[in-house]
Amino acid sequence: MSPPQFAIPGIRLGTAAAGIKYPDREDMVIVELTQGSSCTAVFTRNAFCAAPVQLAKQHLTLGPPRFLLINSGNANAGTGDQGLQDAQASCQGLAQAAGCSAQQVLPFSTGVIGENLPVARMLNAVPAAMNHLTVDGWEAASRAIMTTDTRPKLRSHHFEFEGVKVGLSGIAKGAGMIRPDMATMLAYLATDLGLSQDLLQRCLEDAVGPSFNSITVDGDTSTNDACVLMASGASTLEPVTDPDSELYKLFAHAVKQLCMELARDIVRDGEGATKLVEILVQGAADEEEARGVAYTIAHSPLVKTALFASDPNWGRILAAVGRAGVVDLDIDRIEIWLDETCIVRNGGRAPDYTEQAGASVMNQEEFTIRVSLGRGGAQTRVLTCDLSYDYVKINAEYRT
Repeated sequence: MSPPQFAIPGIRLGTAAAGIKYPDREDMVIVELTQGSSCTAVFTRNAFCAAPVQLAKQHLTLGPPRFLLINSGNANAGTGDQGLQDAQASCQGLAQAAGCSAQQVLPFSTGVIGENLPVARMLNAVPAAMNHLTVDGWEAASRAIMTTDTRPKLRSHHFEFEGVKVGLSGIAKGAGMIRPDMATMLAYLATDLGLSQDLLQRCLEDAVGPSFNSITVDGDTSTNDACVLMASGASTLEPVTDPDSELYKLFAHAVKQLCMELARDIVRDGEGATKLVEILVQGAADEEEARGVAYTIAHSPLVKTALFASDPNWGRILAAVGRAGVVDLDIDRIEIWLDETCIVRNGGRAPDYTEQAGASVMNQEEFTIRVSLGRGGAQTRVLTCDLSYDYVKINAEYRT
């Protein structure tokens, strides 16, 4: 049972063991939204988006959902028409048990790609998950959606407005195949505040940019990613309809902070990761340029393996900046830092830099690589991690 602070009035979660990949492991979640709730989501942009993603998008256009059906162990991706039929059958099965229409169910799947969804096993587990529906089901749900994650990801925020407490809770899964558009993951956030559909969508899109869409573990984008924001409207506060209101600003800030925390949890739990590293690129001509440099560094296997070894091999970082595609880059204006230790200045190694100082920073579990391009006022931040022996082992043995 989750601690009381995670409970969101109007949102109940139930879990069950459907035996999708492993026997006797809870691997299915049902989320119930009270009548009158609003819901929005953002999804992967992978062209091979999974059947549940296609169906969830379609169902969202038809009206607010009453239930989410989430399974781990099987992605139901790369499964063609059969995959769509299976996703639809799972929605119909839950709808029949719950007394709603199939279009009021949003399906989500994560796990192995290319295998058919065991619909019969899932539907057999629906009664158990329905019987376990509770406002305290957040922690159990955070575990049931895990795949290669080593720990659950669960966060909550609260704030007060006019003497009324507003709750916000969220869970996420993700450890590998992490890269923006969406960042490869599933995430589910809920609040008891009431918001219009337009404001809910605006709030979510504003939050995923600097959080889930600014992280990378390995540069791979999956087929099933989704981030869902639910608003039950169970609060005694009037529903929010004005984006300039103080209440909306407080809520939007809380959502962004919650997404940032869950995003950090995902990168910190990157498959085999031992380091959490922020790439901060400053002095860029525009944000696109800054992000291009940041991701070139973050995706470099040579940089990432140096991070794992705690080896201050600054030449690898310098080379990544140089090949990031910045037009007319003046290398004499570039500065590169490890936390507060300057390693590159005026096109070469900083005169006061020592290998000992660099190694001291790299030995930390968390630190920042800061790059100043000297070209303008734009900047961006990206979170990444190192590339270890365990990453190769985990992914080489993923289906065995």
